[in-house]
Amino acid sequence: MKSIFIRNMAMTALVLTLSILLLSVCFIGIGRTYLIVDYRRDMMIGATEVAHTASAVSLERSMSDWTLSMVISSISGATGNHIFITDENGVILTCSDKKPHCEHIGRKIPEEILAALETEGAFDQLLSIDGVYPEKRYVVARGIDDVTTGDRIGYCFVSSSLGNMLGPWTNYLNWSVIAVAAVALFAILASALYARRMSKPLDEIAAASRKFARGDFSVRVKQNYDTTDEMGALIDSFNKMADSLEQAEKRRSEFIANVSHELRTPMTTISGFADGILDGTIPPEDERKYLISIRDETRRLSRLVRDMLDVTRIKARAADVSQRTVFDLSELVLQTLLSFERRATSKNLDVDPQLPETHIMVFADKDAITQVIYNLLDNAVKFSAPGTCLLVRLFKDTGKAYVSIKNHGETIPPDDLPYIFDRFHKSDRSRSVDKEGMGLGLYLVKTIINAHDEDIAVRSEDGMTEFVFTLALAENI
Repeated sequence: MKSIFIRNMAMTALVLTLSILLLSVCFIGIGRTYLIVDYRRDMMIGATEVAHTASAVSLERSMSDWTLSMVISSISGATGNHIFITDENGVILTCSDKKPHCEHIGRKIPEEILAALETEGAFDQLLSIDGVYPEKRYVVARGIDDVTTGDRIGYCFVSSSLGNMLGPWTNYLNWSVIAVAAVALFAILASALYARRMSKPLDEIAAASRKFARGDFSVRVKQNYDTTDEMGALIDSFNKMADSLEQAEKRRSEFIANVSHELRTPMTTISGFADGILDGTIPPEDERKYLISIRDETRRLSRLVRDMLDVTRIKARAADVSQRTVFDLSELVLQTLLSFERRATSKNLDVDPQLPETHIMVFADKDAITQVIYNLLDNAVKFSAPGTCLLVRLFKDTGKAYVSIKNHGETIPPDDLPYIFDRFHKSDRSRSVDKEGMGLGLYLVKTIINAHDEDIAVRSEDGMTEFVFTLALAENI
């Protein structure tokens, strides 16, 4: 489970970090480009202003005069750019360097740059100007025209080093790296906490599963999530599964205890009486009486085994679709009722069969459904209070045939109702065979109905108990 936590954390942190880095690179690149473009635009504006100034100065003085040199030196100091002015042939006349003998004075600008200036009207490139500068610099240039005649009298060049242009960007980059590192660290911590929170219930489920494997079904996973989300639904389903497993384990233990008891009682009786006859403990004149008891217990044991085998056989038959036919359910209910006439009369029961006048044809295994009706009627007669009414009702609704069997007697406890159809459930009310039976009647009923993909329900209140089951109508097949 730790590997899930680590993988989840690592994947989340990786995705967040890569996303942040990608966005940071994009924004830093965009910022760098914007800064360079904006700086070069300012350089071009500066070159234009210097050109206008030089043009104005040329009316009274030469462009190599110290006055113009002082002006461009002041502008250079304020902007950090290097400025020089050439004549119409590209020879440098004045420079912004504050040196008595500037090495740039007298240098000539290459003809291709002057040609580009004449063609485009402006110049903007990264170059060293044929050795004027020791390294490549961003250079912009504008022509200087005579104010009166409009003739070209020179050129103004403004240049800046890459370091000077990207000074603010470098500072921005440093802070960006710090911010990205902080956000990435926060993302890793957040992903670790989130991954831990998501893996914690999985750890609990794994721990609970290990306890289940050791036979402890009491453990449950704490529900801290909304049951509408995936993790909450998983925990809820797991806890419900645990409830079902715990109940199944209880029923299994109960089943084993009941079967052991049912088998042990006749076998103990048979063994005890046989030993008494053999060792002379039982006198000869009483042997017949005890042999009859041995015979009865043997038959009871035989019935017990037969009932268990019948459950297996009937379950297999009920699931066999080839055994199903179309038959009249009304007629089957009536025929089964007739077999209980003597028992109902002995308890003074008033049997009220509410059957429709028309035939209700269903598609099912007739023998299996006969067993269902017989078991339910046997239960109803057995547990009906003397002198009460036994109601058997048959009707159609929503494309199904419904059979309802209702009797009046002892109310089934509410705690027993969810387990009324369980095999060997410890409730005398759940037994549908005689007192010597195994209590498999209602379990068999539920099994047969479920094998037909139908439903059966029971309700018991105020001394009235009703079983209702459905069957598919033949007309819908």
